Amino acid sequence: MTTPQDELPHENAGQDVIAVDEDDAELELVNRLEAHTGEGIRHRAFTSLVFDGEGNILLAQRAPDKRLWGTHWDGTVASHPVEGQSQEEATRVRLEEELGISPDQYDDLRLTDRFEYKRYFENAGVEHEVCAVLKVTLSDRSLEPNEEEVAGLMWVPYERLHSNPEWYRQLRLCPWFEIAMRRDVRDE
Repeated sequence: MTTPQDELPHENAGQDVIAVDEDDAELELVNRLEAHTGEGIRHRAFTSLVFDGEGNILLAQRAPDKRLWGTHWDGTVASHPVEGQSQEEATRVRLEEELGISPDQYDDLRLTDRFEYKRYFENAGVEHEVCAVLKVTLSDRSLEPNEEEVAGLMWVPYERLHSNPEWYRQLRLCPWFEIAMRRDVRDE
């Protein structure tokens, strides 16, 4: 039996993402919901890793209503830039929308990596993304999380997490965050 709620289109059906080739060259705009269903469509995305000045990373638990990876823990903020928007600008916008972090709380937003991945989530959909990794260090850890986006927050020692991700397996980390962390080469 279907309910009127079942017949409503998902909010992602009204948004577009940027389809890209394997080198992250823009191809066309595609419907966000279509990009995340079936076999998926490769598209541009980003994950941002937020640090404090003491070597901790801010993990954010995705809200339970997220279509993909709801309640999983992410390396702070992940999303998709819109047409004409840089990865840096998209990150600034999402940091403010999801966590209330304003640009005056940091001055070192930087792109550090880019990788392609494809992962299926249960029977709900797929991520096939060329994912940029951006890092930022907060000078002010004040946060105002948006409960529609974020279910929980946790500061964890990054070196410990990076060296021993299996210790954090019970958190159910998002796949793009695990890949970004595994690829992370720090200046030591």
